[in-house]
Amino acid sequence: MSNSSSISQFLLLAFEDRRELQLLHFWLFLGIYLAALLGNGLIITTIACDHHLHTPMYFFLLNLSLLDLGSISTTLPKAMANSLWDKMDISYKGCAAQLLFFVFFISAEFSLLTIMSYDRYVAICKPLHYGSLLGSRACVHMAAAAWGTGFLTALLHTANTFSLPLCQGNALDHFFCEIPQILKLSCSHSYLRELGLLVVSACSVFGCFVFIVVSFVEIFRVVLRIPSEQGRHKAFSTCLPHLAVVSLFISTAIFAYLKPPSISSPSLDLAMAVLYSVVPPAMNPLIYSMSNQELKGSLSKWLGVL
Repeated sequence: MSNSSSISQFLLLAFEDRRELQLLHFWLFLGIYLAALLGNGLIITTIACDHHLHTPMYFFLLNLSLLDLGSISTTLPKAMANSLWDKMDISYKGCAAQLLFFVFFISAEFSLLTIMSYDRYVAICKPLHYGSLLGSRACVHMAAAAWGTGFLTALLHTANTFSLPLCQGNALDHFFCEIPQILKLSCSHSYLRELGLLVVSACSVFGCFVFIVVSFVEIFRVVLRIPSEQGRHKAFSTCLPHLAVVSLFISTAIFAYLKPPSISSPSLDLAMAVLYSVVPPAMNPLIYSMSNQELKGSLSKWLGVL
């Protein structure tokens, strides 16, 4: 193919060639997707309906669940459909839309996780200033900033990536459309522009990561000085789920993108992509509901009413 204008569709990497294994992947992903829908849906409904949970921490958690639903719904349904119907294709416009929404939800989620770390830092390290620093208007502005940052990042990367001339075929070594895989198809030095944007984004991510680490270091320093064991337990119960979610999100993404080329292979890349794009949205509701006693109690009450 001479350039991107002649490409009408991309070919995605199939999980397996055997029909039985394709159907097995379909049912496995369907179970994961339904679990993610159920878990995140329950958290959203519980927080929205229980006025006791109308606090900054749960407001941000509600936004996180919305982003998780969006990110997993961007990649998994198409992968399930391809496995079920034994197909590998995705249209050019569909690929652009998938890339746009995936980068949007992932970028917004990382920004929100950074904000949630700040929320826990203020709640534990500066409790007397919590009401003034994290009022309802401030929370709405911070959540809007996370969503807006994600959208602008996604728009910039998608427009730049799909403006590149593509002449290395149309096969992507991935089960969904992702920037590095599309850059491999480029035949122009213009791809260096997108690589520059990726470096800038990586620096921003690293800055957020440092902020999260510093926040939790300060949090643990304060928590360990709490004389009451019950007080320490309560503080840890609100911090550890968030730390677990951040660790799961960052560790899987870092390994997927920064693993040594010597151990890279299509099957390993595929497994890593599933880890950072599918597992966190499905696991986050379980992590928060199992460790947070207040949320667990509200979920139990709400399910009891049903």
